[in-house]
Amino acid sequence: MAAARAITVLVHGLWTHGLLMEPQRRFLVRAGFDAVAYSYPSVRLTLTENAGRLAHFAHALNAPVVHLVGHSLGGLVILRMLEREAALPPGRVVLLGSPYGGTHSGRSLAASTLGARMLGHSVREWVHLNKPTQFPGREIGVIAGTRSVGLGRIVARDLPVPNDGAVTVAETQIAAACDRIELPVTHTGMLLSRRVAHQTGAFLRAGRFDHVAPER
Repeated sequence: MAAARAITVLVHGLWTHGLLMEPQRRFLVRAGFDAVAYSYPSVRLTLTENAGRLAHFAHALNAPVVHLVGHSLGGLVILRMLEREAALPPGRVVLLGSPYGGTHSGRSLAASTLGARMLGHSVREWVHLNKPTQFPGREIGVIAGTRSVGLGRIVARDLPVPNDGAVTVAETQIAAACDRIELPVTHTGMLLSRRVAHQTGAFLRAGRFDHVAPER
C-alpha cells in the first residue's frame, strides 16, 4: 500500500465557489502536489461556522499533512480555524490577498444596507473579532498583489495604495507570517496567475518564497 501523501486544500474567497480555485489547483498538481478545492457558503454562514466546516473537511481527508491555501476571505476562514482547532494535521499556510488587518473596501461597501448584506456574516464577524496573532506550529506565508484594478476601486475610490484592486498591501500584513512577497497581480488575477502558483508551491515545499526568481 502506498504511503499517504500530504494534501493541499485551496479555499476560495467571498461570493465565489471552489471552482474558481481550479486554475491554481491544476498548477499545483502539475508541480507535484496533491490538491483539492474546498467550497463553503461565504455569505450565509459566520466565519466561525465556516471554520468549523473546514476543520471537519481537513480531518476527513485522513492525510498526515494538510497544507492550506486561502484566497481573500478563504484565508480568514483558515486563520479562524487554526485559532479554534488544536488537533488539526500539520501543514503550511499560504494567504493570497487575505485582509487580515481589516478591509477598507469592505467598510465602504457596508455603509449601505444592501452592501452590508452582500458582505455577509463571515466578513462582518472578522471585522469585529480580536485578531489572533499567534498560530503555534504553523508556517504562514503571505502573497500580496500590487496591480490596482478591481471592484474595490469602484466601491472605495480612496482605497490606499499599494493595493490589488480590492485589498491593500498593508491589510495583508500579519505578524505571524514567516515570509511574504508582493507580486504585480490583481485580487482576482491571483487565481489565474502561474507566478502566484509558483510562489505558493515554493512556500509549501520550503517554508519560504522564491525571492531569487520572483518573476518566474
